[in-house]
Amino acid sequence: MLQQQPTLDRMFQALADPTRRAMVERLCQGPVPVKELARPLAMSLSAVVQHLQVLEASGLVRSEKAGRVRTCRIEPAALQAAEAWFAQRRALWERRFDRLAEHLGEGSPDKESG
Repeated sequence: MLQQQPTLDRMFQALADPTRRAMVERLCQGPVPVKELARPLAMSLSAVVQHLQVLEASGLVRSEKAGRVRTCRIEPAALQAAEAWFAQRRALWERRFDRLAEHLGEGSPDKESG
């Protein structure tokens, strides 16, 4: 799990920014050239490229250049580490809540007749 931590840190850091989340949401619809990705954003193309660099460093986005056009696409496999991390936390808390429910159930005199 410790080996995953730097990857998760970069991913969560990348997703902490609303502009980058918007870019990821757009890329979930399919690959898109950088200029088209930048069109709805109120920032310069160089600022968009900086955001893309953060997303690429996190592993969430991959870009390819063909001629003068750089096309970006989402990297769905990168989300598997985050999904596994969330699943582990969810399982841990569900077990804790189950134990708490059992404990509280044992402490009551009679749940059915009350």
